[in-house]
Amino acid sequence: MARRSSYSDTSTGKYDDNIRRLLGEKHEGSKLRKILLNIIKNELTRRQKEIIVLYYFKDMNVCEIAEMKNVTPQAVSAMIIRARKKIFDYMKYIF
Repeated sequence: MARRSSYSDTSTGKYDDNIRRLLGEKHEGSKLRKILLNIIKNELTRRQKEIIVLYYFKDMNVCEIAEMKNVTPQAVSAMIIRARKKIFDYMKYIF
């Protein structure tokens, strides 16, 4: 079966912008950034960490990650959504 070369992830938007902003160089050393990095490092599964690093830190899109990991774009999108939810669930206990 041929893989799709484009994929529209409907969950992107303000959540992605907020996470990308917090992880950006401008917030290097901020307490909130450190908390976010600790959550990613300690609370996500190995696979979620890999995909989050590729998506947010390496700026790869869903299709590129899917091709690299040999899974469907929908699987990558679902993993990002689950990881994002877990991150926000932990952050609401901190704040």
